[in-house]
Amino acid sequence: MKKLTLQNVLRMISGFLAFFLTIGFAISCCMMLFLNVLADTMNLTFTATNIAAAAKITLVNVLLIAVIFTLVDHIRRKISVDRPVKIITDATEKFMKGDFSVRISPMQGAGSEGFNQIIIAINSMAQELSGIETLRTDFVSNVSHEMKTPLSVMQNYGTLLQGAELSQEKRIEYAKGVTDASRRMADMMTNILKLNRLENQQIFPKMEVFDLGEQLCECLLQYESVWEKANIEIETDIAEDVKVKADAELLSLVWNNLFSNAFKFTEAGGTVSVSLAATSHHAIVKVRDTGCGMTPEIGAHIFEKFYQGDTSHSTQGNGLGLALVKRVVDIMQGEINVESTVGKGTTFTVKIEKV
Repeated sequence: MKKLTLQNVLRMISGFLAFFLTIGFAISCCMMLFLNVLADTMNLTFTATNIAAAAKITLVNVLLIAVIFTLVDHIRRKISVDRPVKIITDATEKFMKGDFSVRISPMQGAGSEGFNQIIIAINSMAQELSGIETLRTDFVSNVSHEMKTPLSVMQNYGTLLQGAELSQEKRIEYAKGVTDASRRMADMMTNILKLNRLENQQIFPKMEVFDLGEQLCECLLQYESVWEKANIEIETDIAEDVKVKADAELLSLVWNNLFSNAFKFTEAGGTVSVSLAATSHHAIVKVRDTGCGMTPEIGAHIFEKFYQGDTSHSTQGNGLGLALVKRVVDIMQGEINVESTVGKGTTFTVKIEKV
């Protein structure tokens, strides 16, 4: 309820006076015109007494009409303007306090179309803010959890390294554990920063034309020691002279993450396949492995930040790689899909426009 102050009272009086004078002037002009026409037509003569009496009656009528119209307008504003404004203001104040669950019901009645457009926009904003708040909360929770694990490992190994009678072999083993845990945390921080810059559009792609097949081969060769150590067979079917216009550095993040996942989830003696084909408008890359595969329920969430469907391999990653992949592919205006069968393997398909 708006507080009644002297300033508000003066504003109401000035508004009424302006309305009254306007109505009085309009009616006076109309009456003068009517009387002049009437006098000319009927050859009437108006005396000063007649005019004074008519003026008094007209003044009372104008005052009465102005009062009635002012009250009607005040009630109309209360119903059609002040009430919707208060409802919207109350809702936005709750948003400011962090309550994004509030939704405003559409207004009913004539003249509410403009307010309903504002309400639709505010409800959409509240829904987006609610989703962002949920993501922020989950993000903080996940980061805290992911950092806690390597920090605990480093703390435990650090305590063990303080042992006076520790053998050289154990000392090297524990030191390696500290190094691996710190490297994992550093990788996680790097990926978080990259993902944050990508999501906030702080990275501007440097578009250039390059041979996609050559890039795939270069990225794949970086894992040569990995597949040789695990005795994993490599199959390639890469078409020649397939050129794309994209950011080579960003796109290499896609292939490195897909290859890393393929080797991570493929058991010794398994197979990882990489293929590149071209259609009239697109280049299609497929990365297939014969690993453990995943269920449709897990597949529906793999592009979410910090999601790790296979917890048995959680020490080898932090659940950010595929989120990075999805964001980069989106920036390149491409598509990425996954097909997987439990116990048979997984295939990632990336489609981007070619030159």
